[in-house]
Amino acid sequence: MNSRIELLRNRYVVEKEQIKLRKEQTDPYTLAVRMAEEKLDDLERSVRRLKYMLDAEEPVVFDDERIALLRTNPVNYEIFTEDEFSRIRETHYIHEQGKVCNINPCYSLLLDCGFRKKREEIRKLFPDFDKEPRKCAELNAFLQVMDDIEIFAGRYREAAQRAGNTEIAEMFGRIPMEKPSSFQEALQFLRLLHYCLWCSFNYHNTFGRFDQYMYSYFKADMDAGRINQEEALELLEEFFISCNKDSDLYPGMQQGDNGQSMVLGGLNIDGSESFNELSELCLQASLELRLIDPKINLRVNRSTPVSMYERGTDLTKQGLGFPQYSNDDVVIAGLKRWGYDEKDAYNYVVAACWEFIIPGCGMDIVNVNGLSFPTAVTNALKMLPSCSTFEEFLGYVKDEITKMAEELCDSVKNLYMEPSPLMSLMMKDCVENARDIAEGNKYNNFGFHGTGLSTAVDSLASVRKYVYQDKMYSARELLEMLTADYKGYESIQNMLRYEGPKMGNDDDEVDELAIKLLDWFADALEGKKNERGGIYRAGTGSAMYYVWQAQDESATPDGRNKGEEFACNYSPSLFSRLEGPVSIIKSFSKPHLERVVNGGPLTIELHDTLFRNEDSIRKVAVFVKSFMDLGGHQMQINAVNRSTMLDAKEHPENHKNLIVRVWGWSGYFVELDEVYQNQIIKRMELTV
Repeated sequence: MNSRIELLRNRYVVEKEQIKLRKEQTDPYTLAVRMAEEKLDDLERSVRRLKYMLDAEEPVVFDDERIALLRTNPVNYEIFTEDEFSRIRETHYIHEQGKVCNINPCYSLLLDCGFRKKREEIRKLFPDFDKEPRKCAELNAFLQVMDDIEIFAGRYREAAQRAGNTEIAEMFGRIPMEKPSSFQEALQFLRLLHYCLWCSFNYHNTFGRFDQYMYSYFKADMDAGRINQEEALELLEEFFISCNKDSDLYPGMQQGDNGQSMVLGGLNIDGSESFNELSELCLQASLELRLIDPKINLRVNRSTPVSMYERGTDLTKQGLGFPQYSNDDVVIAGLKRWGYDEKDAYNYVVAACWEFIIPGCGMDIVNVNGLSFPTAVTNALKMLPSCSTFEEFLGYVKDEITKMAEELCDSVKNLYMEPSPLMSLMMKDCVENARDIAEGNKYNNFGFHGTGLSTAVDSLASVRKYVYQDKMYSARELLEMLTADYKGYESIQNMLRYEGPKMGNDDDEVDELAIKLLDWFADALEGKKNERGGIYRAGTGSAMYYVWQAQDESATPDGRNKGEEFACNYSPSLFSRLEGPVSIIKSFSKPHLERVVNGGPLTIELHDTLFRNEDSIRKVAVFVKSFMDLGGHQMQINAVNRSTMLDAKEHPENHKNLIVRVWGWSGYFVELDEVYQNQIIKRMELTV
C-alpha cells in the first residue's frame, strides 16, 4: 500500500478517529413512537426511517480521501414501538430482528443506470397499477427513497466543497443521478448504496460477485488509459478501508459478524473461468491491508490450478481466516438439484457467512434455524436398552432426525418482515411488479443448519464399539454414566474422548455414520414446501448454534460433558486425536454433500508455523485443492497459535490486531466474547 492508503488505514482502523466524530447515542425507538402516533403503515415507516437516518448524519469529508461516507449517527432506528412489535410477534414468525437481511442485492440494477433512468422506468408503471393502492404506494416508496438518497448525496457534495475536495464534490454532482463514468465513481456509488442499506436497517448485505459487476468500469478505465494497475489498486484499497469505518455499528453477534462478504471467480455457464484482473487486485488489496472486511470467498473447481490456491493461502498466512473456498462442481450441481435455474446456479454467491444464495432474485432465509445431530442421538438413547442390535438403535436416531426436521418446518410459519424499498430496487422483478422484497421473490427457500455432526457421529461410533461390539459396558451402564455427566467415571470418559473411534481418521465404518446422518437430514426435508412456495435446504454449518445448542445438551457417548461446545461447522470434534489433515479431508469428503449445500465449511485450524516458506505455502494449497478434488463442498482455514491466543487473553493490549475465524466470519480475537475465545483455543492445531 502507498503512504496515502497507509495514512487512511491508520486513521480509520488503528486509531479509529471516526469514533470521535459520532454523535451521542439516542433512543432507537424515538422515531417509532412518533410514527405510531401518526398511524403510518409499515411501508411508510420504512421510507421515513431511511430519510430520518440520512437527515441525522453529519457529512464528513477529508481533503485527502477519494471515496467518502462515514456514519456519525450510531443508532439504527426501529419503525415499531416495543409494544407494537410484541403484538406482531404474537401472530407471526419473526426471523432474527424481522428485517430483510442476509441476502445479496443486484447492485447493478441501480449502478448501471443511475437514479434518473430508474425513476423514469418507475413512473411508466403507475398506469398498470392504478387500481391497486398498495402497489402504487410501493412505487412511490421507490421514488421517495431515491429522492432522499440524492438529497443526502447533495449534502456530501457541499461538505466536499467546503473541505476543498473537488474530486468527491464532482462525483456527488453526478452520482447517484447518473451512471458512473469511471471506476472511482462506481466504487463511490457502491459505497453509497451499501451505506444506505445499513441505514435502512437491512443488515448482513453482501457484496456478492464484486469482480464481475464492477469489472466493466475497471476495464473501461484501464483500456482508456485513465488509470493504471497501481492506481486501480489504490482505489480498491480505499474502498476496502471504507468497509471498516462503520462496521462496529452493524448488527451482528460480535464485531466482525457483519456480512461484508465478497465472492471472487467462479465458472461461467459455458464452463470458462470468470476470475479476472480485478479479482487478482482484490486478493492483492486484502493481502496488503490485512483487514477483516471485506471477507474474501474464492469459487474454485476441479480445474482450478494450484497457483490459485497458493494466492489464497498467502491470505490465510496473514491470519485473516479467509479466503473461504466454495467448490463449483458440488455447489452448482446441488443448487440445480434443488430447482434453481442453471444460469442462477452458476451465478451463486455466499451470504453473510457461507450459505449459498443467488444475487438479485433470492429471498432465501438460509439460517432460519438449526438441527442438532447430538440431540437426535441423545433423544434416541432412551430406547437403547431395548435395542438388540446397533442397526435397530440407528432406526430410532433416524426417526428423531425426521421428527426434529418436521418440527423445525412447522416452527417457521406466518413469517413477517419489515418492508425494504431500497433493497427492492436492487432485486429483480420487484420494481416491475411493484412488490417489496419482504413479500418474497423468485427463490424463497429456507435453510437449516446441521449442528454437531462430528459429536453425533463419534457418539454413535462409541455406542456401536463399546456397547454392541466389545460389550465393555451395557446400555444401562452407559446411560448411568451420561446421567452422572461422567462424575465417578473419569477413566472411561478419558478413553471415550481420546481413544474412541472418531470421524476424521478416514475410517469407512465411522464415516458411513456421517453419510447416514446427513442423508437422513436431507431426506427429512425432501419434497417439503414452506408457506412461500419454497423448499427447505439442509446444510452442514453451525453458526452460533455450536455454542447455543450445546449449552443445553446433556453429556454424549463420545465423552463430551454436558454443556461442552460442539465443533464449529463441519469439522472434527474438539478433543479428537486424529491421524492428520489428510485423513480429515478424506473423511469429510465422503458424504453426499450435493444434498446439503445450504452451506457449512470444513473448518480446520493449522499451526501458523506452516506458512513460513514457499514450500509450506504450496503444501497447504495442495491440501485445500485435494479436498475440493475429492468432492468437498466448502472449506475455511485458520492459521492459529494457541500460545499467542492465550497471551492475548492475558494481555489484550498487545494483540489488538490478532484476527481469527469464528464461524462464518473473521474478527479481532481480543474483541470476542470469552466463550468464543475459549472455543477457538480448544480447536485442534494441525500440521500438514
